[in-house]
Amino acid sequence: MSSPGSDVTDIEDVLDEPAHEPDSGPGPVEERPPARSWRTRRDFLAVALIAVAALAASVLTWAFSDARATTSVTGPSSWEPLPEVTSLPPSLAEVWRARSGASQSPAVVQTASKETGEEKPSTVVTGDGGEVNGRDPLTGDVRWTYRRDLPLCVVSTAWGRAMALYSKGTNCSELTSLDGVTGERKAQRNGDAEPGTALLNEGSHLITTGSKFLEVYRRDDLVRSLEFGGLRAIVNPNKQPRAGCAYGSVVVTTGKFAIVERCPEDASDRVTVLKPNPDKSDEPKVFASVLTGGANVQLVAVTEKLFAVAVPKPGRLLVFDSETGNQVTEVPLDVPEADFADPANHVTQVFSTQTNVFWFTGSRTIALSRETLTPLWTAQGTLGAGTTLAGRLLVPVENGLRVHEQATGEVVGTIKVNREGDSGPVQLATAGPVVLEQRGETLVALR
Repeated sequence: MSSPGSDVTDIEDVLDEPAHEPDSGPGPVEERPPARSWRTRRDFLAVALIAVAALAASVLTWAFSDARATTSVTGPSSWEPLPEVTSLPPSLAEVWRARSGASQSPAVVQTASKETGEEKPSTVVTGDGGEVNGRDPLTGDVRWTYRRDLPLCVVSTAWGRAMALYSKGTNCSELTSLDGVTGERKAQRNGDAEPGTALLNEGSHLITTGSKFLEVYRRDDLVRSLEFGGLRAIVNPNKQPRAGCAYGSVVVTTGKFAIVERCPEDASDRVTVLKPNPDKSDEPKVFASVLTGGANVQLVAVTEKLFAVAVPKPGRLLVFDSETGNQVTEVPLDVPEADFADPANHVTQVFSTQTNVFWFTGSRTIALSRETLTPLWTAQGTLGAGTTLAGRLLVPVENGLRVHEQATGEVVGTIKVNREGDSGPVQLATAGPVVLEQRGETLVALR
């Protein structure tokens, strides 16, 4: 009931009024059928099937995704700096070892000091199967782990990071960078490197090696800066200097690298000095390209001004200007013919300091002047290029490490090392007071 003086009708009054019949018109009024409810058994079944299909698709996507096949366990953001080394130890003994079949030489991350900016070793990286580990150099304890269900081609280091190259098919195509201290995943890139490739750091770029094809990636973001050789997908033809060539040894320096080319139209092996071309990655920038006059040559070293190549029959070292390609000098080499085979992974085994380049030929280590790239002295019967500790050169020899003065080659002494009968090549590196030996697929730490 409405209140007195009100124009508003009470809702109960409306509901109580009888329904009015519709006015009669020219024809019968069409009655609409009642709205059909969707809540039938068939509707529920359709919704269920859609939900199951969506869930199955999500599960399948996850099951076959890279994320499911990847495990990342990161570590602390900092570690205590390694102790300084001021003198050679009287002896060295094994303190830890780890299997590292993906290492071609000891991989040590160099981390810049926040106070001084000076780079110092912080982490040793090992890789085997599909797993990469960052380890404490002093103990070998695992600080972080990165694992995929793919085989590792190679692990290396550059710019304070670990670099892990995986194979997803026939080639080595999955490149991942990991923070060297924490193991946190950084930039990734898909490439097309050949099996048996190496990863070479020339300062601002990372280079993959191969017998037919090389790739170069830019620092930090790993953007491809150069493709060289037999491109898998040619977008712009005639951009490569030569076609159908096979490649030998490779050496790098800041801003450039040199490579041995064996091309069908050339009468002898060729050495070419290149730099990346970020604007046109399929069009290399060539500094110099010269015929060496020999076959089975091996690149020894490249600097800002020079490059040196060893040529057999007779053994000699040719030094060229790396900008013009003009020959600077030629000196005889006392190196056996067997040493002129291409090195493993196309990488010449050299170790450089501020004054010298130490080249392992396969049977001996030759010290070259960094200024002229000419020989200074030779250490016979060695197993690798060597490394430095407390200012002295350590060279691996049978049953130990021979200590040399860098400038003169004078033998200071020999530190005995028990390699348990392993007489193969030994790649050396140091991390603070720890000497690292890569013996085949095993990394051994000595202190």
